[in-house]
Amino acid sequence: MTDTLPWPAGFQIGHWTDPDARTGCTVVIPPPAARGAVDVRGGGTGTREIETLSPLANAEGPTAVLLTGGSAFGLAAADGVARWLEERDLGRPTPAGVVPLVSAAVVYDLAIGTSGRRPGPEDGYAACDSAIAAVPERGPVGAGAGAAVGKLFGRERSTRGGVGYAAVVLRDGATIGAIAVANAFGDVVGRDGELLGAPRNESGHLVRTADLLPAMAEPPDLSSAPARAAGNTTLVCVFTDASLDKRSCAIVARMAGAGIARAVDPAFTPVDGDVVFCLASGSEPPPAPGLEATWALAVLGTVAATITADAIRDAVLSG
Repeated sequence: MTDTLPWPAGFQIGHWTDPDARTGCTVVIPPPAARGAVDVRGGGTGTREIETLSPLANAEGPTAVLLTGGSAFGLAAADGVARWLEERDLGRPTPAGVVPLVSAAVVYDLAIGTSGRRPGPEDGYAACDSAIAAVPERGPVGAGAGAAVGKLFGRERSTRGGVGYAAVVLRDGATIGAIAVANAFGDVVGRDGELLGAPRNESGHLVRTADLLPAMAEPPDLSSAPARAAGNTTLVCVFTDASLDKRSCAIVARMAGAGIARAVDPAFTPVDGDVVFCLASGSEPPPAPGLEATWALAVLGTVAATITADAIRDAVLSG
């Protein structure tokens, strides 16, 4: 992956990172009036304000999406994001002024670095201050600063994860990108099935979690320090300058989840908090319902799954 990758118009991404504490946060700021949705696949999620992205909610989309370390404590960073947005008059209009809607999801990184250092409001604000409309820094930065994958034997024998990015320009000129935070329990595998990130055996070689699990007579010792350190999550935000309504964003988010399953094995486990957001900023009216619109949505969702998988792989390769 290189910085020559395409970038969806109008979106900005910023990181705040504490390299010593190995934690941080990453914010995605879409253009005003963007639509959005979310798909939750993991069994151990930590989130804030994702109900506003439900198809039944009256808000069309979030003002920003925050991906953060610090587990549930890190959700406090969204307060700083909201303050930054309010100062710039960005948010949902109300009689008393704008109210920013900040949808957030977390990864668990408390067991490394300095466990008492979690992203807070000032750090969320700083991530917004650093946001630029360009391919973001990748690797162990932002929400991926303390990420790891392949944690069957704990973090000590895992592979470092991080933040990754991938994007494609469609035939109609629209651009779709995906930013991912790879902090999975499972392995990250390449397009050809090779192991990119996985647990290491006693000889230091990468081994496949899916091959080892069926042969284990009992679960790992959950009282051990490595097991206690094995919090897991893959977070993804797909964003595009195509014109999609909220329902279409939900379909793309759901289809993009297939990209997690391609790049992470096993995926969507009870000990992972996998979440996929989708944001769309196109100003044109979405296509009227019909075969053409359905086909276009199927294409967009298919591409979203591909770049989601590539962004996860990029997170490990950039680590």
